[in-house]
Amino acid sequence: MHIPRFFLITPSFNQAKFIQQTIDSVLNQKEISFKYVVMDGGSTDQTLKILKKYHDQPNFYFASKKDKGQSDAINKGIKYLNKFKPKPTDIFAYINSDDYYLPNSLPIVAKLFTQNPDKHWLVGDAKIINSLNREIQKPIRFYKKFWRLFLSKNLISFLNPVPQPATFIRYSALKETGLFNQNLRYTMDYEYWHRLLQTVGKPIVTSVPLATFRIHGRSKGGSQFGKQFSEELVVAQDFCKNTFIIKLHQIHNLFINLVYSVIK
Repeated sequence: MHIPRFFLITPSFNQAKFIQQTIDSVLNQKEISFKYVVMDGGSTDQTLKILKKYHDQPNFYFASKKDKGQSDAINKGIKYLNKFKPKPTDIFAYINSDDYYLPNSLPIVAKLFTQNPDKHWLVGDAKIINSLNREIQKPIRFYKKFWRLFLSKNLISFLNPVPQPATFIRYSALKETGLFNQNLRYTMDYEYWHRLLQTVGKPIVTSVPLATFRIHGRSKGGSQFGKQFSEELVVAQDFCKNTFIIKLHQIHNLFINLVYSVIK
């Protein structure tokens, strides 16, 4: 039986405050085999200095060169990792440079994929934290956790309950679904979930917390959530032609915008 390897990417730009914690959360995982690359967009802070500290770590790689944004960095990372010839059952994920994996999360992911050979992607739970690593927005987390139990094409056209840092994809599904959409600034992951549901069906859904999603002053989810929800609606309209579901999405966006404007 093939034990899956992990092929992981961190897209990065000027996140020196958090990126060391991100990297350590990958390198400190036990009992897994991985290749890990940080694709930095030419940071002007201390990011490059931090990356160079890891130059002698096995299976860790980095590049620092101006890119066209987050999706471009992820796509370049995928192309870089392809040279290591991942097998169809190996596992792909990306973790942003202000998020991090929880201890022992990757062995749990490998075990769940092995136990579910007919499934092609996996969605876990993610804690929402602030810049001080303190958990915040617990009601939002549990709200999304509830809706994940009913994950489907129609549901994801209504709302997005999938936490990106806790999402993992078999390489066979990655190859079939393709690269990330570089025209999207905020919702390239949301658009990708739509495509995965179309190409390979529903994921494994686990309630186990696997990662953290950080909200802080400079994060897209922290300061630009209005623009994020607007772009999300456009994506939903591209994939769903049911006007009732789209209207529900619009109402839900109004509700969540109101909630976020209060709690943020």
